[in-house]
Amino acid sequence: MAADRVTRTQDRATALWASLPRDLVVKFHPMVGRLTQDMIREIQHAVPEYARPLKGHFGAIMTAGVEQAVLRILDTVGVGGSQNEKWAAMFRQLGRVEFAEGRSLDCLQTAYRVGGRVAWRHVAAWGQQQRLPTAMFTVAAEAIFAYVDEISALSIEGYTAAQAESAGVVERRRQRLLDLLLADEPASPKAVAALAGQVGWQVPDEVSVIVVEHADLPDGDWGRPTPPEVLMDLDGDVPCVISADPDAHLPLLTERLRGRRLCVGPVVPLATAPSSLRWARRAMDLVDRGVLPDREVLWCRDHLSTLWLLGDEFLIEQLYERALAPLTGLTDKQRTRASETMLAWLETRGSAPEMADKLNIHPQTVRYRMKLVEKLFGDQLDDSTSRLDLEIALRAGRLLRSKQDKQLRVLR
Repeated sequence: MAADRVTRTQDRATALWASLPRDLVVKFHPMVGRLTQDMIREIQHAVPEYARPLKGHFGAIMTAGVEQAVLRILDTVGVGGSQNEKWAAMFRQLGRVEFAEGRSLDCLQTAYRVGGRVAWRHVAAWGQQQRLPTAMFTVAAEAIFAYVDEISALSIEGYTAAQAESAGVVERRRQRLLDLLLADEPASPKAVAALAGQVGWQVPDEVSVIVVEHADLPDGDWGRPTPPEVLMDLDGDVPCVISADPDAHLPLLTERLRGRRLCVGPVVPLATAPSSLRWARRAMDLVDRGVLPDREVLWCRDHLSTLWLLGDEFLIEQLYERALAPLTGLTDKQRTRASETMLAWLETRGSAPEMADKLNIHPQTVRYRMKLVEKLFGDQLDDSTSRLDLEIALRAGRLLRSKQDKQLRVLR
């Protein structure tokens, strides 16, 4: 779109300049030096950002821009011709410089308009001295302001390109910062601070890593800019977000990522962000397997005991097999009943009626089952370490059994 605009304005300005007599250039050439000086002076007066001594890089750019603008006109009068790429590149570069200096395009476009007015004033005064026909004045005026449109379009093109490139660079640096914070090998605080400074990320003391469900769903639309304090990677193997304040950012995340689960890892010191990621990933895995509830947003802080209990399923299986070995000779139904009864006893250490109420069975049934448990486990029930092992094994078994029950209901 921008390129089309440049082409249209360039064609119009060139055609107008080409329609004027070529011999005017020789006559007007002595005026160029004074015209250039007046344009620079009035531009600096009209645009405070440019009102500084014409020294160094700034002075070279300002002077070259004005001189080239005037000389380009003189080269085109009476002959037209195609756009000079070197000349066009200079005005694109002016747009890039404005972006690099942190200014909007308003300053540069104001400078172009002021320059156009000064040029017309000089051309009008000179034309009257030369007694040029009124028709030439009309063409010259139209050509000057078409030319202002042309160089403005070129600078907009350069500014927009620099803006797009800068956004890409910043985004890549933010991605690099996220990777640095979540790397297995901890990054030095100095390296983190340096990269954070480049992308405008204020280094927090603590963060939470939010894991996003990996799904082929659209990411949605923020509706407002991404908070600068949020680091995000939705395209990696483990889509995730780093946030120093997940409570504040979750409404925006859930709006954008509608349809994708979010598991919020524990809030941890920045240096241990990989730990928050690990537990958030673990929580997402347990949600997928039906162990943890399937919610749009799941907080690890609400399921710490389950995450700890199932943190190493290999060891849990080993403990389960060793601690509950006395149940091996029972049928599946007997094992389930004995396990439920023993866990109720370990959790409550209550009387038969209390346990019966918890299990929704008759007290006499509880007494019968407990006799079997006491026969199978004997002295283990009196040893605190053995009781702890039994309770851990039984609680883990109940969680995993709940998962299996859900899977069976799905299959049915």
